[in-house]
Amino acid sequence: MFLQMILPHHRQGVELAGLGHAKAGRAELVELAAAIEVTQEDEVELMAGILAGSGAPESAPAPAGGEDPHAAHGGLPGTSEQQVTALRESTGAEFERRFLNTMMAHQGDAIQLAKMEAASGAYQRLVDLARRIEQSRTAQIEQMQKLLDATPR
Repeated sequence: MFLQMILPHHRQGVELAGLGHAKAGRAELVELAAAIEVTQEDEVELMAGILAGSGAPESAPAPAGGEDPHAAHGGLPGTSEQQVTALRESTGAEFERRFLNTMMAHQGDAIQLAKMEAASGAYQRLVDLARRIEQSRTAQIEQMQKLLDATPR
C-alpha cells in the first residue's frame, strides 16, 4: 500500500521538479530542482520495480463509489492540476516563490506518508526506503525554505 500511495506522488514530484529545473532563474534553485528530479526518478524506478516484482499493481483500484482508494489510509491529496497550471504559467520571482511553496508542501506530504510507513511498516526494505525519503525530503525542505527566504518579493 505504501508504494501504491507514494509512487503516483513521486511521479508528480518529478513533474514539478522538472518545471523548477527548466524555469527557475537562480542557479542554486535550478541545481536543487535537478537533484530532486533525479532522486525521485531513481526512486520511481525502484518502487515500480518492487511492485512489478511482487505482481502488485502500481496503484490501488478505486472503490466502487469513486472516492480516493487511499483516503482511509492517510492517502496523499497530491498537488492539484490548478496548482500545476499556475506554476507552469508563472515566471520570474513569482515562479520561484510558487515553485518553492508548492514543492515544500508536496515534499511535506511525502514525509508524512514515509513517517507512517517507518513507524508501522511490515517490510524492512520499505521501512528503510521510507526513512530515506523522510530524511532527504526534510533536507530538501530546509534548502527550499532558505531559497524562499532569499526570493525577492
